[in-house]
Amino acid sequence: MLHQEQQNKLWTKSFIILTLSSFLLFLNLQMLLSSFPSHVKSEFQAGDITVSLVTSVFAASAIITRFITAILMRKIHRNVILIAGLAVAAITTGLYVTASSIGSLLLMRVGYGIGFGMASTIIPTLVSQIIPGNRIGEGIGYFGLSSSLAMSIGPMIGLNVMKYSGFDSLALLGTAVVVLIFPIMLLTRSIPPENKKKQMQGAAPKRKPAFHTPLLFPALLNVFLSVTYSGILSFIALFGESIHLEQVGLFFLFNAVTVILIRPISGRIFDSKGHAAVLIPAAISVVASLTVLSYVSTMPMLILSALLYGLGFGAIQPTLQAWMLRSTPKEQHGMANSMFYNSTDLGVAVGAILLGAISSVSDYGVMYRYSAGFMILFLLSYLIVKIFKAKPSRQADASA
Repeated sequence: MLHQEQQNKLWTKSFIILTLSSFLLFLNLQMLLSSFPSHVKSEFQAGDITVSLVTSVFAASAIITRFITAILMRKIHRNVILIAGLAVAAITTGLYVTASSIGSLLLMRVGYGIGFGMASTIIPTLVSQIIPGNRIGEGIGYFGLSSSLAMSIGPMIGLNVMKYSGFDSLALLGTAVVVLIFPIMLLTRSIPPENKKKQMQGAAPKRKPAFHTPLLFPALLNVFLSVTYSGILSFIALFGESIHLEQVGLFFLFNAVTVILIRPISGRIFDSKGHAAVLIPAAISVVASLTVLSYVSTMPMLILSALLYGLGFGAIQPTLQAWMLRSTPKEQHGMANSMFYNSTDLGVAVGAILLGAISSVSDYGVMYRYSAGFMILFLLSYLIVKIFKAKPSRQADASA
């Protein structure tokens, strides 16, 4: 009985420290990602398309790195990959202050994408292996708070540090945030040991495919969601300037409120009722948020949009990740996590370029209405696939 309780325990030391480490890694990312557009525009007099490249080259290098990391994990100890990734992320963040041209900055963004891609593949893989199988939705919901909370408060911190202390101070702060992960992990010795025996047993019978087909659809849905987040992250500061609305960074603060509230609830709903009960209302919430945002002219409208976005985004992301993990055996969780985060980065990269191009020929309000269209596409795709999947089961029941 006691052994069973230990097996079902979620809040272990390893789970807590890995979740905190994930928060710090994503905090570093989000603090700087939100501030790069303003920095690049003011420092290098760049246009919206060039600004979007700063996000896109990072995302592309992170995507490629995750595929390579998934292969390296079979040959190199995951702790080595994790430490190397964190070190590269910290060093390249500090080097941002030395960039003297767009070219050198883009090169550093590629380097950062490599480090971030390595670390952001290993940490979720370690976590997914220590969450009890019957609590995967709840566990990923809580773990996902690390990245969602960083996505919510990171941009607000970054924009304020940038405004009052400048980009150099922000880059140094970002470096310190990543460096802090090292003592936390090493002093607590929280990285779970690698189970070589299980790995060999799982790998012996046959070769695993490079990807799992059931992962493709939730990954596609995550791309649609991430396109909308890219539009907020890359352009909301510039949108605030264009409509003369100060403190537009408060969007991320109020967004964080509903993210924190909805994450644990959505995980439990997923475990008990499945993904449809979460994804359909959450997608509608994101559509409503982006529609309101496209017409924002006052602070109350901005706050309403932020609350609705946090409600939808905070429910959808962990549900998609838990769905992908539940669709794969434990020995393939590294691949599932890699695919989840790659789809996030792909959506961010596509969104930065596509929405940047739209904003350059229209305005940010129109751009956010197009962004809402991606979530309508998300909802329609999900409903169509769900209806088609339901038909065979109904036919089978009728014939029985």
